[in-house]
Amino acid sequence: MSDASLIRLAEAAGLSIDWVDADNCQQRVEPAVLRQVLACLGLTAESAEDIDASLEILAHKNNHGGVPPLLTCDQHAALELATFFPPSSSFELEGEDGSVRHGSLDEQARLPAIDTPGYYRLTIDKYQLTVAVAPRSCPTVAEIAGTGAWGLTAQLYGLRRPGDGGLGDTQALETLVRSAAAQGADALGISPVHAMFGAHLDQYSPYSPSSRLFYNVLHAAPGSILGERPLRQAIESCGLGEELQRLERLDLIDWPAVSRTRQQLLRRLFDDFRTGGNAQQADFDIFRASGGEALENHCRFEALHDHLRDAQGHPQQWNDWPDDYRDPASPAVEAFAREHADEVSYHAFGQWLMARGLERAHVAARSAGMRIGLISDLAVGADGGGSQAWSRQAELLASLSVGAPPDIMNRDGQNWGISAFSPWGLRQNGFRAFIEMLRANLAHSGGMRIDHVLGLKRLWVMPASADPRHGVYLNFPFDEMLRLLCLEAWRHRAVILGEDLGTIPPGLRDVLAARGILGMRVLLFEQHDGHFQRAGQYSPQALATTTTHDIPPLAGWWNGHDIDWRIKVGQVQEQDRAKQRHSREHERAGLNRVLCEDSGKNPEHLLSAEQAVDAAACFLGHTPAPLVLLPIEDALGLEEQANMPGIVETHPNWRRRYPGDSATLLDGEASRRRLECLAQARRNHRGAAHR
Repeated sequence: MSDASLIRLAEAAGLSIDWVDADNCQQRVEPAVLRQVLACLGLTAESAEDIDASLEILAHKNNHGGVPPLLTCDQHAALELATFFPPSSSFELEGEDGSVRHGSLDEQARLPAIDTPGYYRLTIDKYQLTVAVAPRSCPTVAEIAGTGAWGLTAQLYGLRRPGDGGLGDTQALETLVRSAAAQGADALGISPVHAMFGAHLDQYSPYSPSSRLFYNVLHAAPGSILGERPLRQAIESCGLGEELQRLERLDLIDWPAVSRTRQQLLRRLFDDFRTGGNAQQADFDIFRASGGEALENHCRFEALHDHLRDAQGHPQQWNDWPDDYRDPASPAVEAFAREHADEVSYHAFGQWLMARGLERAHVAARSAGMRIGLISDLAVGADGGGSQAWSRQAELLASLSVGAPPDIMNRDGQNWGISAFSPWGLRQNGFRAFIEMLRANLAHSGGMRIDHVLGLKRLWVMPASADPRHGVYLNFPFDEMLRLLCLEAWRHRAVILGEDLGTIPPGLRDVLAARGILGMRVLLFEQHDGHFQRAGQYSPQALATTTTHDIPPLAGWWNGHDIDWRIKVGQVQEQDRAKQRHSREHERAGLNRVLCEDSGKNPEHLLSAEQAVDAAACFLGHTPAPLVLLPIEDALGLEEQANMPGIVETHPNWRRRYPGDSATLLDGEASRRRLECLAQARRNHRGAAHR
């Protein structure tokens, strides 16, 4: 068997044999890696006969069985249909408003241009398909919020309010957005609120969810939806008062204990709710009906996942369930749902509370004067053992894991332990899973941040638990996914932000910018060997921020606190401390120089950490970025970072809570000073743009 035939199969499967790494060096994937990844795609490649058989499988998949269920095109552009239909074929085109248009394809078998974005039902001969017509661009920040927009970002789980029971919730979020809006913020970006596993009490990274279609019910605030009286009665009847107060006093979230108490409380509230006579029953019924098959599948998965435990009583991956339960459409699953109807309804109840809480928070943000409101965060993938992978098996690749190749930030690469969409599975199913995911994350927000937006074009994949250095890029139907993203953003009137950090394909940023998707420029990354970009050099096609959840806040970076942590957790050896400190002093001097020049101070004078954070807030305001997002950690001048990638046991990832009630968190002298300077700088930017 020749490498040429293996490469032919790999390329037909959408794998990139050759790629350029973060050091701009040409790389080629080893044949052994290609075979392993192809096997995970269901394409055996151990022999020449295997490859021939796999090529036939691919040909069938790529043929869609004929006419695909969905095609995309741009507004005002003709749609090429020659692959499927002869020229001059008669067609009927039905819009979402019920309007019908009759006509014929032209001599090149093109559908005439459509002027209004939306989803259209196209009928030609005996075939019916959906045509998704996309606007040229997502709504821009300027269109939604004008010039000079700014906002904050927050880790939702870290918010506090009296009576929260030890975890941030939508009621605390509601309070925070009003406080931020009062200081002039246009937006509040929050950490992902994706659904986790109810049966896995110790799995809580918001970027490793069970499903990106639904919500983490632990963040629900039942009192804000059902009323405080039913909540107090449930707490009392469960005997949870003292435990909730204990959890609330902790500096770090005790996720297993919080999960147990929240679930116990939600179950009691549900039991009380379903006794009948509740005025909100109709709203719950409407919510459940509108959730359709996707919501029902998620709730069934949660019930099954808790029920189908192994001999030791531990929850199992759905691939380890009895065969009858691995298919969500099987009679066995249907029978289970009937027999455990109350359990399935309980999980729908939690989703209802969470959805209504997010809706309240976004409405509060807009009502308080935010021009964008909440910005949701879309994780790059979901756990291959979760409800989304179980529900949409034809559209997700549960046996492959997504990550990143070795790059400047992480020389060992990263395996994130999450699954990706299947490129041909998406096409074969009319991009159903992708569209429903976009809608779910835009439902209660004025914007959406896409984690690792590079994944729309390609993802670094490897067999589950494999060394990330033994991976390969899998390419996706980029143009189609980009059009669908633009269409859904247009329908929801939402801005789209793309986290475009890492190993970036050439030209990708320009393509995203042309589609109105803002990139992301991080103050601490905008440098080369300690030479930092000045404010005026920042891109007008990207948002500007000081830091991210995966790197330290500015005060921690300035003081080298993150170096101490990396030594503590073993990422850096103690003998390298002096070298790390020396490198940081060099970088700090460079940042100090641009911050001082921007604020009119003497660049020879080293700012204190507090002064540097002040100056950075003002500095970002002076950039031409259409949107500035300041993390609350930097608004408060905190040192600790939310997450240390690659570290699980020795750093409290996703557990830190903010030092104060959400209602007054931003009222301190330092945070008020920073936010006022940022707001004033953005007002000046707005005024300059109008002159």
